[in-house]
Amino acid sequence: MSSSTREHTAQNPIQDLEQKKVALGYLQEAWAEARLDGVDGDCLAQSCLFAALAELVTTYGEEATAEYAAGLASRIRNGEFSLDLARQ
Repeated sequence: MSSSTREHTAQNPIQDLEQKKVALGYLQEAWAEARLDGVDGDCLAQSCLFAALAELVTTYGEEATAEYAAGLASRIRNGEFSLDLARQ
């Protein structure tokens, strides 16, 4: 990502949020297709986590990614990833 792209995204959080929504839509479509092809949900989840963490390591490095991952436990416990709470 070029510095001009990072600056533009940092200055426009709405654009960043929209990109995240679009990205999530792509992932949900791919997930649904894989499930239709018989791929197990747990296998998909673990593969997605691996791919996501590998991308974060490539982008930010191992230490920054480890710090990010360390914070996930409390976010999970707080319900940030629970679909029922997210829809309310």
